[in-house]
Amino acid sequence: MNDDSDAEAGELTLAFSVSAIERLDSPNAVFADAHAWSESIGIIDDDTERIRQIVDEHELRDDFDMHDRDKWFALEEICETTTTPRHVYVGASDDDMRVATMFCWEYVRVSEAAEQAGWTLSPPESDHGIMHRLLARIKTIVD
Repeated sequence: MNDDSDAEAGELTLAFSVSAIERLDSPNAVFADAHAWSESIGIIDDDTERIRQIVDEHELRDDFDMHDRDKWFALEEICETTTTPRHVYVGASDDDMRVATMFCWEYVRVSEAAEQAGWTLSPPESDHGIMHRLLARIKTIVD
């Protein structure tokens, strides 16, 4: 993620918020790229059902299991139990930044991470897009 190539394989624990993953054009390509220089990579957020949906939809290898914990506890526990010298949380909101900086995580906005790593972002969704996605989920439950 850095231009100076200090993120050698196994020296980084990398986590994404759901909102950051949803901004990526190709989450599976991002995970494949990041696995080359990260020891662990995954999605850490409060919406564990949405995490499962994203992992299944994009066929991601998520190294973190939330066990229905909140993101605060998960980030703290991962930071305390991993041996990597760097922990980076990629997010898309001020709330993501707050939770990351409470513990030993560096915070990087998804737009900055994408620029540094050469990842493509999808256009931000409008309110109509979010509503459409919610209605599509409800429809799959009803059907």
